[in-house]
Amino acid sequence: MAAASASASTQCFNSRLPLTDNYHSDPRHGGSSILRLQLSQIPKSLSLSSSSSSIGGAIERKDHHPQRSSFARTAAVRHLVGSVTTTQGLRFAVVVARFNEIITKQLLEGALATFKNYSIKEEDIDVVWVPGSFEIGVAAQRLGSLGRYHAILCIGAVIRGDTTHYDAVANSAASGVLSAGLKSGVPCIFGVLTCDNMEQALNRAGGKSGNKGAETALTAIEMASLFEHHLK
Repeated sequence: MAAASASASTQCFNSRLPLTDNYHSDPRHGGSSILRLQLSQIPKSLSLSSSSSSIGGAIERKDHHPQRSSFARTAAVRHLVGSVTTTQGLRFAVVVARFNEIITKQLLEGALATFKNYSIKEEDIDVVWVPGSFEIGVAAQRLGSLGRYHAILCIGAVIRGDTTHYDAVANSAASGVLSAGLKSGVPCIFGVLTCDNMEQALNRAGGKSGNKGAETALTAIEMASLFEHHLK
């Protein structure tokens, strides 16, 4: 009964498919007839729609995942970006470490020059001095909690010495600034140089590598604008 059913099923299937060279006797299968199909000639009506279909033991799998397309901007997607030109009314605090003042003063000058270039009024900027980079975080958090400033710029310089003190101060300064921003909800921008020697620090404080204080001030303006105009 099973053999008759299988034969009937094969005949039904064969009657709907165009054949190439009809049948071929293969000694590897005891002389049984093996159907050779020209797949390109299979009618579209017989195309397989299931994820896994079997014909004569051959399995065709189709990917259920939709075709991935590259991201494109559309009218439905909102892109929120801070502006460095719409700066009216923005207020900033700058926390500066006195330690390595030869470096931090130049970073501060670069930051103040950038604020001026982007139309930030002097009366909208407060500069707060702390002993060293280790103390920057706690001062930034207090300033952020006051609700007076749209962003806080943190400036310092940590230079590697002969002991592990460098690693402790550098890591504490970074985590302190991050924590201040998270706890206060005010962007606190990390502008602390961590350098192997004084030459590297000087290069980043107005030397051949530019002034990182100026770059950090630009970041502060953009973040202040983003929070004030889009994330309130």
